[in-house]
Amino acid sequence: MPVSRRSFLAAAGGFGALLTLAACGASTPSAVVTTERTPTASAGPWTFTDDRGKKVELPRRPTRIVAQVGSAAALWDFGIRPVAVFGPHKLKDGGRDPQVGNVDITKVAGLGNVWDEFNVEQYIALQPQLLVSSMYVKGTLWYVPEKSKDTIEQVAPTAGIMLTGQSASQVIGKYAELARSLGADLDAPEVSSAKARFEAATAELTKIAATGLKVLMMSGGPDTMWVVNPPEYPDIMHLTQSGLDVVTPDKVDEGGFFQSLSWENADRYDADVILYDSRSQALKLDEMLKKPTFAKLPAVKAGQVYPWKAEAPFSYQGYADYLEELVADLKKAHALP
Repeated sequence: MPVSRRSFLAAAGGFGALLTLAACGASTPSAVVTTERTPTASAGPWTFTDDRGKKVELPRRPTRIVAQVGSAAALWDFGIRPVAVFGPHKLKDGGRDPQVGNVDITKVAGLGNVWDEFNVEQYIALQPQLLVSSMYVKGTLWYVPEKSKDTIEQVAPTAGIMLTGQSASQVIGKYAELARSLGADLDAPEVSSAKARFEAATAELTKIAATGLKVLMMSGGPDTMWVVNPPEYPDIMHLTQSGLDVVTPDKVDEGGFFQSLSWENADRYDADVILYDSRSQALKLDEMLKKPTFAKLPAVKAGQVYPWKAEAPFSYQGYADYLEELVADLKKAHALP
């Protein structure tokens, strides 16, 4: 039976599928904690047009915002403090999942931590004024369960930000637009500084790209090596638009996000550098090195294998951190014979 793009993403490892990350359960209901940076409601009406083309209109600026963790991480860096999050935010040891970025998970309620988990009763009790989530499929809000979608959308207006087919700079710009409408100061020193770092790191990346490095970006599973398809990933689109030569698979799986290869075919594509998915659901580097065909790849033998932070927050700060680390790694690499 053909799989939908949504179920493909959830089952095959694309963007937060959490194939092996154990569930921690939803956070217990708690008092909503906001901070001094949370904007107050405006006196006049509030409008925002999301990437579904949907115009959200409210009599005043919303302040009680619930967001999927990726959206929460982006908004947090712009100064907007959601009252609750849903999606992977807490690790088994109680620590903060990298996907939630700088969000202080002790100061927000948690409505769900794994796929298809969303505490609707707690959501209603929070009296939300807006729900924000990213979208990989237009019209489908990421981590909003299909079974409770209709109820959730009746409680408060929703806004969706499209990721697929967009570059990171476009997605960051859309989150910046949303944050500004919610009362964020985009000229705040921390935002301006992060934007300058983002631009400087992008310029450095362009210089590195001019050296001709060929890069393979991939994720590993027990029996499968997934070669990612650059146009489907905002961060990789940013890299290719900066001039970096990233391998594009000659045939992609249903869903379009990557090509599945057996580990016996790990040498299908030549590359000077390999960037591997460093999320918790993917195989660790030491596990992949046990695969003989992977260990024999020229880039691996040359030690030119570096982590790929596949879910950096879509903010200037999130991408400045991501790109600065990537630039530092790529500066250590060279073209192979």
